[in-house]
Amino acid sequence: MEFQADKIFVNLAVKDLNKTKEFFSKLGFEFNAQFTNEIAASMIISDNIFAMLLVEEHFKTFTKKEIADSTRSNEAILALSVDSKEKVVEIVNKALEAGGKPSMEPQDHGFMYGWSFEDIDGHLWELFYMDESALK
Repeated sequence: MEFQADKIFVNLAVKDLNKTKEFFSKLGFEFNAQFTNEIAASMIISDNIFAMLLVEEHFKTFTKKEIADSTRSNEAILALSVDSKEKVVEIVNKALEAGGKPSMEPQDHGFMYGWSFEDIDGHLWELFYMDESALK
């Protein structure tokens, strides 16, 4: 592979940064204070994966395109792999309890289990567990 990145920073436009931070805190996510202020928050997903939550006005400074209304159209599905089916269920249930909305029903393919939700800004998140030993 010629190109390989070390980290990923997914930038998401949000309407109310404080409410969005509160929502994701209830799911167990933490924020890097060094890159968090009143217009942006760096949410730590893992050692190499981050979501930059940017208030819409700040997000607009990074693009000439119109910001998608994620409550009406889909710009992406952010899929995160976790270490068990139980963790999928736990995090999606926390999201729903914190004000998120159901997206797709849980899907069990035997070797893979996934379930998705919408965050409070309408972004789609999918949690999944894959038993890689079942693929061999």
